[in-house]
Amino acid sequence: MLKISLEQWRMFHAVVEFGGFNQASQHVYKSQSSIHNAVSKIEESLGVKLFLIEGRKTVLTEAGRMILRRSDYLLEEAKKVEDIGLTLSQGIESHLKIAVDEVFPRTLLYQALEQVSEKFPTVQIELLESILSGANEMLDKEDVEIAISPNSLGAGLSEHLCEIKFGAVVTPDHPLSKIDRNLTLQDLKKFRQIVVRDSSTSNNKEKANDGWLKANQRWTVSHMQSSIDMVSKGLGFAWLPLNLIQDKLENNTLIPLPLDGNSERSVSLYLTFKDLDALGPVAQDFITTIKSLCAI
Repeated sequence: MLKISLEQWRMFHAVVEFGGFNQASQHVYKSQSSIHNAVSKIEESLGVKLFLIEGRKTVLTEAGRMILRRSDYLLEEAKKVEDIGLTLSQGIESHLKIAVDEVFPRTLLYQALEQVSEKFPTVQIELLESILSGANEMLDKEDVEIAISPNSLGAGLSEHLCEIKFGAVVTPDHPLSKIDRNLTLQDLKKFRQIVVRDSSTSNNKEKANDGWLKANQRWTVSHMQSSIDMVSKGLGFAWLPLNLIQDKLENNTLIPLPLDGNSERSVSLYLTFKDLDALGPVAQDFITTIKSLCAI
């Protein structure tokens, strides 16, 4: 049986927060005597002195400062328990799982997650990163509630979210950058291409890989960042999402290839889900938030 109640700990913290017993009583709507009694109970139970009166100031003792640090965690945990109870009573999900294709702009994703977390601070969010059909596969298996994917599931299940531009790039010292003319597909075929493997775990032989695949040499990786790193080290060329390499383009670590035709291509990303009406408040808020950010 605990000797000290949460309410007594709250009174102790109120004295510290507001600078004295009288000030605390005005803010927590308790009488000054009841706050004194609460603090005295803590001191008696623990056998320590928590406060000293110096002139008109109420200051913590060394023991009081240590107890404050420890009890702060106790009150935070109690608040979390209350928040979880309220969340459950209102039908708010305790978890949200989202699959996101690795080409989606991270700045927008992190902004959306932060805004959702501010509204629902007790909800645990799990982010699963994927490539190509991997996000929709996780949605189909019900491993996630929401997916951001380059593959649409059709009307009522997918909403167009944004366009991602890709460019064929190399390092400035790569042999392809030394060819003083627009490059043809035949030029590209002679050099190693870095491609990203579809993260779907299905046995479908028609699974896609990211980008043009007709180079005679090809290295296949599982993550977009691996492709970026390899190309940045001069190990080959690749079609990379411009939003993920903007800094490298600006400082000329990577340069676009002058292709004979379009040097850029676009890929649509879709917000996909199985049943919008069946999603909880947190999932729906994420959908609203991410759509709003992408529309800016």
